[in-house]
Amino acid sequence: MAFVNHSTVTEFILLGLSADPHIQPLLFVLFLVIYLLTMMGNLMMLLVIRTDSHLHTPMYFFLSHLSFTDFCVSSVIVPKMLENLLSKKKTISVAGCLAQILFLIVTAGTESCLISVMAYDRYAAICHPLVYGQVMSNQLCVQLVFISWSLGILDALINIPLAMKMDFCEFHIIPHYSCELPSLFPLSCSDVTINLIVMFCSVVPHGLGTSLSIFYSYGHIVPTILSISSTSGRTKAFSTRSSHLITVSLFYGSAFLRYLMPTSGSPQELIFSMQYSVITPMLNPLIYSLKNKEVKAALKRTVEKVFTMF
Repeated sequence: MAFVNHSTVTEFILLGLSADPHIQPLLFVLFLVIYLLTMMGNLMMLLVIRTDSHLHTPMYFFLSHLSFTDFCVSSVIVPKMLENLLSKKKTISVAGCLAQILFLIVTAGTESCLISVMAYDRYAAICHPLVYGQVMSNQLCVQLVFISWSLGILDALINIPLAMKMDFCEFHIIPHYSCELPSLFPLSCSDVTINLIVMFCSVVPHGLGTSLSIFYSYGHIVPTILSISSTSGRTKAFSTRSSHLITVSLFYGSAFLRYLMPTSGSPQELIFSMQYSVITPMLNPLIYSLKNKEVKAALKRTVEKVFTMF
């Protein structure tokens, strides 16, 4: 059945985070601040990495793409959420819903691959510093980023055409603040068995493959850090890597739970979605970059360049 056959239902109702009219303005202010911080942090990282030659290294090359995907993930989700918090008509068209799912799958899938690639980069830099430049060549960096985006797009190409064939009849309320693929299955009056199987077969290998590669890399990084003779150097390295691992665990854990647990409209689902699609894009610039002395120095140089232009 083609996409144009979505004739019974033309739009969905998003229940959002709260139906209380007194709480909605507070939520609007909160998530507007989160969105602005996300945009400022990630755009700043893109600008600094682009303009400062000292940051033209593999690690920051990957970070620039991570910042771009964080910018995209947040922009896919938060603006519609903010609109619905102020609107009495909290609806989204079927086409708009599918488009939101499409871009979310692409960007979130790409981000999970990029995080895995960045863990491998840190493994090469910490465990094999003498051959790091040869291992992480410019050609390999470009290929790894290309593969990351390709896998994210592939996930979307596998799942979205099947979602477009689903029939939606009568019940069209989504107990969520955004459209996600698992939220559509209970609304369909057609058989979604194949959709569920395909989603599991794409999400599980993608998520397990990237997450296991991350923990494999850190499994080699930790013993190397422990062998550092300097106590201050060891403490600093552990502090940086532990913050990375906490963020990675929250991202993967919340995304896995959201896509693999049965959809019930529970508050836990909202929390899991919020964690990987709203909170993580805000935290990544801080966790990965803004605590870094190289980034702070590059930011200072960039600001000085801007002021000298006026």
